[in-house]
Amino acid sequence: MKQAQFYLLQAEKADSELNAQEALSCDLAADAWRLGKRVLIACETEQQALLLDEALWQRDPEQFVPHNLSGEITTYATPIEISWLGKRNSQRRDLLISLQSAVPDFANSFNQVIDFVPVEEQAKIQARERYKQYRQLGFELTTQQVS
Repeated sequence: MKQAQFYLLQAEKADSELNAQEALSCDLAADAWRLGKRVLIACETEQQALLLDEALWQRDPEQFVPHNLSGEITTYATPIEISWLGKRNSQRRDLLISLQSAVPDFANSFNQVIDFVPVEEQAKIQARERYKQYRQLGFELTTQQVS
């Protein structure tokens, strides 16, 4: 069964340069990796992807998360890939963490998706649309409050 988990955010800003959903995306990707999952974080823009890449590099050594940006040449495939609109490697991943304003075209190739409902009203409207689309694609939907 395909699952889409929506996180209902309560704040717009995190304790860093990242917004709340970007910061949570990094934490969720790290948690998934520690459980042995291969993760794709789909960003809206290349700038956002670079911001997340930098945030993951700046974690404490014991919090290190192996990752790369889509298109980077690496000797071995990393468990976490960060992509953006129009840029996507075809490597098989277990979990999609979407920061995009629309459901990514390739979302249906994932069995597990994480998405967010931000505080800002326009972003909430977009999240409701994505929620409807995931339901139409046959995903089982759940929501979780984030404090």
